[in-house]
Amino acid sequence: MKNSLKTLLSHVFLSLFVLSLATTASAVDNTSGKIKATTCTGCHGISNYNNVYPVYKVPKIAGQNQQYLVSALMAYKNGDRAHPTMQAQAASLSNQDIAEIAAWFASLK
Repeated sequence: MKNSLKTLLSHVFLSLFVLSLATTASAVDNTSGKIKATTCTGCHGISNYNNVYPVYKVPKIAGQNQQYLVSALMAYKNGDRAHPTMQAQAASLSNQDIAEIAAWFASLK
């Protein structure tokens, strides 16, 4: 029961966070997001979106919905989505970093 309450609270927090981003989207700095996303482009900006080792497809996130990107990064940060590299990357990001990175990638086409 404790874990389900923790999961519920985590989802409530995430939903509120995403809603707060929607109302403050103009406060998000795309330039700062571009700088902070430099590490992300090592995988998400490579040709054909194929990582070399281990070989797997990397999702193209340029032009993706901003709220989706925030939700995904928060889920990696909270451990709700499993991928060791993404969890490690997201763990080092503040909520503001996540908002700015998401805004940057969402602005690309």
